[in-house]
Amino acid sequence: MFIQTESTPNPATLKFLPGQAVLEVGTADFPTPDTAGKSPLATRIFAVSGVTGVFFGNDFITVTKAEAIEWDHIKPAILGAVMEHFQSGQPVIDEDGTAPSSGHAEHSGEDAEIVNQIKELLDSRVRPAVAQDGGDITFHGFDRGVVYLHMQGACAGCPSSTLTLKMGIENLLRHYIPEVTEVRPVAV
Repeated sequence: MFIQTESTPNPATLKFLPGQAVLEVGTADFPTPDTAGKSPLATRIFAVSGVTGVFFGNDFITVTKAEAIEWDHIKPAILGAVMEHFQSGQPVIDEDGTAPSSGHAEHSGEDAEIVNQIKELLDSRVRPAVAQDGGDITFHGFDRGVVYLHMQGACAGCPSSTLTLKMGIENLLRHYIPEVTEVRPVAV
C-alpha cells in the first residue's frame, strides 16, 4: 500500500491519500481524541503523540497536529497507523458508530427554499473545492440574511479560512441568492 500526502493551505494539517475509499458517502470529523471512540482508524491516528484532529473524506484523511510539533517527527507514525488500519480489515467507522452524514444542519420554516438553494450551491460549488484542500464546509443555519457555516478538517483553523468565507463563499451566495447578506463561521 502506498499512501501519498499533500500539504494544505493550513500549515497545521496534512492530507493523507491512501489510494482507496475512506468513506463511501459523507464526511466524518473527529476534532478531539474523545470523539474518535467509534472509529478504529481515528483512534489509531490519535494514538500518535501530537495529533489534535482527524477528518475523513471520500478518499482522504486530514490530520491536524499541535503547533509545537514538526511534521517530520510525526508523519512516519501517522503513515504507519493508516497502513496498519487498512491492512487489518477493520472498518473505518464501527457499524454501531455514527454514520457519516451530509453534514448540513436541518432547516425548515419560511426560509426553507432559500436554505435549499444555499445547500445546493455549497454542495455543487464549494464543498468539492475545499475537499481538494482536505476540509469541508457545511451549512449550520440561516437567520435574517446571515448564513452560518461550520468549517471542518483543514478548513478549521486555517489562516486563509476567513478570506475564503468572506471573499469566496459570501460573494458566491450573495450573487445567486439576493436574500443572503453575510456569511459567518460557527464552532460546533
